[in-house]
Amino acid sequence: MVASKEPCCQEPWRYSAAGISIALRVTPRGGRDDIDGIEQLSDGRNVLKVRVRAIADGGEANKAVLALLAKSLGVPKSSVKLLSGATSRLKQIAVDGDPARLGETLRQLTSAKPTD
Repeated sequence: MVASKEPCCQEPWRYSAAGISIALRVTPRGGRDDIDGIEQLSDGRNVLKVRVRAIADGGEANKAVLALLAKSLGVPKSSVKLLSGATSRLKQIAVDGDPARLGETLRQLTSAKPTD
């Protein structure tokens, strides 16, 4: 088994009073809608890897990402907003809600997934 180079506490989300913001790397036309774990980018930042079936045309992939995160985190779709990266694979998403619960849910979702 290869040891991960990731520092232990480098989660790709940040806490705020209103909820959390998450750094994502999205793969459109990924074959399924799923959260694939945490990945470290070449610049050292960690991102949450997300894949969706939708194509990156007319905002379809962005809508699918927001819906996937809302469902996975157990929050209404209206609580999930795209902050930046509308036309990029790298995105910032804000999720309104209890930051501690959202962070714990993300930890559980990503701990079950292998990291690259």
